[in-house]
Amino acid sequence: MGTVVENVAIDCADAYGLARFWGAVVGRDVEGEAGDREVRVGMAEGPALYFNQVPEGKAGKNRLHLCLRPDTSRDEEVERLLALGASFLADRRNPDGTGWAVLADPEGNEFCVLRSQSERAAAN
Repeated sequence: MGTVVENVAIDCADAYGLARFWGAVVGRDVEGEAGDREVRVGMAEGPALYFNQVPEGKAGKNRLHLCLRPDTSRDEEVERLLALGASFLADRRNPDGTGWAVLADPEGNEFCVLRSQSERAAAN
């Protein structure tokens, strides 16, 4: 027996606005409209991203975060995400190419950008 993860819920101040950012990140459509308090971004595989508008702001570090593995290089993806409105928080990349970059979405939720599969394969 088991259960299925239906979605990853993200509390936020602007459900539609944050869903638009994440929809652009993952290249998927936003299911909702401006002003909606609950908005969804359906994924091609795995659980959906579900944005729930809440009255309180983010406080402290995320206890759960998303890790992204891009199709392009990690560094190219970091630049793309910064152009979409992400903020750079920490550089955990190592000289040997391992590691990750820590970014934050427009509401301050941390997430990581990992190396692509091709970068990982080239290192082996």
